[in-house]
Amino acid sequence: MIIAVDGPAAAGKGTIARALAQHFSYHHLDTGTLYRRVGLELLKSDGDIHDSKIAAAIARNLHSYAYLDYELRTEAVGAAASIVASIPEVRSALLDYQRSFAEQEPGAVLDGRDIGTVVCPDADVKLFITASPEVRAKRRLAELQANGADVTFEAVLQDIRQRDDRDQNRAVAPLRPAADAVIIDTSELAADGAIAAAIKAASLAG
Repeated sequence: MIIAVDGPAAAGKGTIARALAQHFSYHHLDTGTLYRRVGLELLKSDGDIHDSKIAAAIARNLHSYAYLDYELRTEAVGAAASIVASIPEVRSALLDYQRSFAEQEPGAVLDGRDIGTVVCPDADVKLFITASPEVRAKRRLAELQANGADVTFEAVLQDIRQRDDRDQNRAVAPLRPAADAVIIDTSELAADGAIAAAIKAASLAG
């Protein structure tokens, strides 16, 4: 069983995907973390964030890099991840790993931007989690401030909109719902309500 969970930044797909994996006792992969790791290593190397050759080389050897979770959650790394995710060579380098992960028994939940459209187009269940940019910016602001970041709502909202633009308009694997995805708008849902809606949709679809 493969459950694909896609959606834009801060829509709640990570929280929902983890809850689905726990509910069904499946494996879970946050594919965005893979791109964040590539972005982090590029920033550490002081390389050009747009250099496809360096980014692809890092992606192919991602297992050899060590990182701390808090390093991956900064706004700078998130922005870098959004940029490297638009590089075809990086996406290609990470594709086999994601597909191999998805084939694990008894099942797997993968969340990202193109799981249901590119990585696992034959997934048994496809969910697309979304919310308004303003709601997503409020959620991300609260998360950043809880971690001690000094940021404003306006700056976070601008970053959210820029990421949406990059994700939706990149040439390779743009962010969009799969034709057969169940769309869940979490704008007016608390976490428990969003999770319940996702579990119900996955149970019916699966």
